Order: sequence, then structure tokens, then C-alpha cells
Amino acid sequence: MLSVLICKTGIAFQGFNCYFCPHVIIRDMRIINFAEQNTVVNRYMQELRDINLQGDRARFRHNLERIGEVMAYEISKTLDYTVKNVTTPLGEAQVSTYDDGIVLGTIFRAGLPFHQGFLNVFDRADNAFVSAYRYYKDKECREVGIHIEYMAAPDLTGKTLILADPMLATGGSMELGYHAFETHGKPARVHFCCVIASQAGVDFICEHFKETDVTLWCGAIDPDLNEHMYIVPGLGDAGDLAYGGKL
Repeated sequence: MLSVLICKTGIAFQGFNCYFCPHVIIRDMRIINFAEQNTVVNRYMQELRDINLQGDRARFRHNLERIGEVMAYEISKTLDYTVKNVTTPLGEAQVSTYDDGIVLGTIFRAGLPFHQGFLNVFDRADNAFVSAYRYYKDKECREVGIHIEYMAAPDLTGKTLILADPMLATGGSMELGYHAFETHGKPARVHFCCVIASQAGVDFICEHFKETDVTLWCGAIDPDLNEHMYIVPGLGDAGDLAYGGKL
């Protein structure tokens, strides 16, 4: 895929990420890979991936939610802030708070607990929802299609859109979800958030969002997709693990 990476310190690096500065820019695309850092997120990721723990759906949902909370906190550092006065019982204080209009978007159904983590932090945000599901176009289940069925969103014009989808496999669901939301206005900034991405999915997002102010946040980036377009090693079907199987 690449090239030179430039971290926010302005130092150029070769390779995918900079260990000491995980915020990197690839062709104007900022990518944050939490797996490159030693944080508590790695513990949540371990439990999500562990086949011996995945039968505990409540734990699985809670870990998705906790990763969403951590990502939301990190995203809050990138927002625009101004100082405001607040009256206390004993006087006045100055507090720097963000001015961005936040819209939290998610893709049904696996995105719901992940979305809740962001909402726990940005508790005054507007919310947007889209249903997108994958289907196989061929009998061998190797050619995947994405179908958008339902969408509800506020006006996104000039807003900061945080679009959360736990699994970024091919990138197709994230792209179609974004374009569905875009029919309700063009956001000023976009944050794509996933728990696990494939390298192919990252490449797809980089290629298809060159002209958009996008930051991609990943709990981890895995190397492969299997013949059925599932991330390997991944964790399996996030929606089924969170809410049970489907027909």
C-alpha cells in the first residue's frame, strides 16, 4: 500500500505505524491502530477473540462497549475547543469544551453495543442508524454483496460524524453506510471506527476516501480475509456473538 507515513510530530517513517506516535497519516488518511500501543484495549481485544470466552454474550457486548468508550475519549482530543464560563456556587470558572456538532452513526446489528460506548462519552450527540447486511452472490459463498435496507439520520451538514462498525472486512459496509448518511448532508469531519479491520479493508477505505477528511480508528488490523470474506484471525461473526445466531 505504501510509502511514507507522517506522524503528528512531523517525522517521516517507513512502514505501517509509528510505535511512539500511533497517529499517522497515509495519503491524507489518519489511521490509529490501538494494537500498536500498550493499553487496556488489548485486554478487551483478547477477551473478544478468545473462543473460550465468546459464549458469554454479555461480556462480549460489554467489551465492544468499552472499546467504544476508549475510542470516543481519544477522538475527543481531536475536536475543536473554546473556553466557556460556568457559574459555580462560589464563583465563576473557565472550562474548555468542544464545539463540534457530534453525530454518532452505526450499522445494525453488530454495531449497537460498540455505538453505546461512544454514546456513553458523547451523551449529548445526535444519532444515526443504517441497516446493512452482507449476502453471497454465488453458491460457493465467495462473492459478497452489501445491501442497505433502512436509514435514519439527522442533518449532517458541517457536523463531525463518528461511524462505528465493529468489523471492517472488505470496507463495503462502511462505504455504503457513509454514503447513505451523506444523503442527509456532508459532514465536515468523519471518524470511521472499528474493533478489527483487515488490511484489505484499510486499503479500500484509503483508496475510496482520498478526498474526505477521514480518520480511521482500529482496535487491531489483521492481515487476511478468508474465501468467505471474514477477517482472519479476526473473532468470528460479531453480530452472532453479541446477540445470537440468525437464520
